[in-house]
Amino acid sequence: MAVFMDLNVSFLPDRSDLRSVVETAAHLGFSTIALNYVFEPTAKKKQEIPTPTPINELIDQLPVVQGRSRPIRVLNRLTVVMSDASHFRPNAPEYRRFDLLAVQPTSEKLFHAACMVYDIDIICVPMTEKLPFFFKRAPINGAIDRGVVFEVSYSAAIRDSTMRRYTIANAVSLMESCKGKSVILSSAAQKALELRGPYDVTNLALLFGLSDGDAKEAVSSTCRAALLHAETRRTASGIIYTTRSQQEAPQGSVDGRFKSGYLYRCYRCLCSVAIELRWNKVMMSESNTPLETG
Repeated sequence: MAVFMDLNVSFLPDRSDLRSVVETAAHLGFSTIALNYVFEPTAKKKQEIPTPTPINELIDQLPVVQGRSRPIRVLNRLTVVMSDASHFRPNAPEYRRFDLLAVQPTSEKLFHAACMVYDIDIICVPMTEKLPFFFKRAPINGAIDRGVVFEVSYSAAIRDSTMRRYTIANAVSLMESCKGKSVILSSAAQKALELRGPYDVTNLALLFGLSDGDAKEAVSSTCRAALLHAETRRTASGIIYTTRSQQEAPQGSVDGRFKSGYLYRCYRCLCSVAIELRWNKVMMSESNTPLETG
C-alpha cells in the first residue's frame, strides 16, 4: 500500500481551522503533511523569518490516518518567495528549524539559480498567474540530477476559473520540460474544503500531462524522495546530525558541558559500506586470478 503525502498545507493561525485541515487530511488517507510557512521578503523593510510552532502546541492529539493504525505525521516547511537573489540566505540558521526548504522564483535568472546552485528541496512553480519565463531543459535536468523536485499546487484551480487556466497551462509547460519526473503534487490548501484525496489528485494530474505511474509517484514516492533529500541536506549527507540531549548529566561531570547544548553523533556507515565493497572487490579479483602451476 502506497504512503501518500501532501507537502504543502498552508499554516493557519487559527487552531480550530488548522485542526480541521489536519483531521481532513488524515481522513482522506494522507500519512504525512507539511505545514507551509511562506516568507516573502521585501526591499522596503527588514523582515524576520517565521519560526515554526511545534505541532504538540497546536493540536493535543494527532488524528489516526484512515486505513492505518498510526497518527498522521506533521512536518514544518518554509517557502521563500524570491524576487531578488539576496532574498535567499544559504547559511541562515533560521532555515534549520524547518524540515523542508522550498523557494518560489519569480524570474528566469532566479529559477536557473534555484535549479543549479541553491541548496534546497523543492522549487515551487507559481500557479496563480502567467509565468514571466519559459522552462528550459538544461536547468531542469540539473535540478533533477541534484535531487531537487518541482511542485505543482492544485488548490488555486479550485478557487477561480482564471487561476484554473493558469494552473493547467503552467503545469503542462513544466511536464513537457521535465517529462513528468521529479514532480510532486500538493494542495496548498487554506481550508479543509480545498483538500482532495490522493486518487482524486492522481486523476487531476492526468490533465497536467502525467502518466498513471508518474501521477501516483507525484503524491507518494517522489514526496518521500524529497523528504530523504531534506534529511541528507540537514545532516551532512546522513553522516553527521545533531540532536538535543534528553538526559541531564550531573553537574560538574565531563558530560555536563552538553547538558543544555547539542549532543553530536557521528555515524561511519558510509565508511563501513565502502570498506566492505572494496573488500568484496579484492576477494573477487583474487578468485578470478588463475593459479600458477609449477
